[in-house]
Amino acid sequence: MAMVYPQVFMSVARLGLSVIIVVSDTHGRTDHRLDGRTAEAVREAELVIHTGDFTTEAVLDAFEEEPTTLRAVYGNNDPKALRERLPATRTIDLGDEGFDSDARIALCHGHEHDETSLGLFGRQEGARIVVSGHSHRPGVTEAGNLTLVNPGSHADPRWNRPAHAELDVIDGGGLDGRLCEPDGTVFETFSVEP
Repeated sequence: MAMVYPQVFMSVARLGLSVIIVVSDTHGRTDHRLDGRTAEAVREAELVIHTGDFTTEAVLDAFEEEPTTLRAVYGNNDPKALRERLPATRTIDLGDEGFDSDARIALCHGHEHDETSLGLFGRQEGARIVVSGHSHRPGVTEAGNLTLVNPGSHADPRWNRPAHAELDVIDGGGLDGRLCEPDGTVFETFSVEP
């Protein structure tokens, strides 16, 4: 079960932990629009997850040039060319990605889902975490034994704070996570047990 609690973490890069970064809703034209801690986190990550709304192929291409591994889905504002390159949903087995964890992360853009259907989707996929975007509103919610994470938008917050999510794989295969602003401010933390 996830525990949501306020706390500030030191930079995971200094701790040497496995890092997974989650971004969404870039809404760019020519580049990835990464800035500050978000750009640094993406470049240091072992895995980057993007939950859609790149809006152009150039933006997806820019993301593919940055991280070691990118796993993404398309959003409701992504054109046909992106929909042909990306799935609508996907599930990531962290063990298959080289992490010391058997946790599964289910991802979708979220434009066709509310909290109940996100929970159903996560349970159907055997996931511990469901990540989605679309609302541009960063937040973490418990839904039974699932944790629902929306990283918000790092580049187009639309009256919300700009944000991304960072996840660390910890001893035993659990996850520690946080929501961060591009200036590095951590404003919400959470943990997911193995």
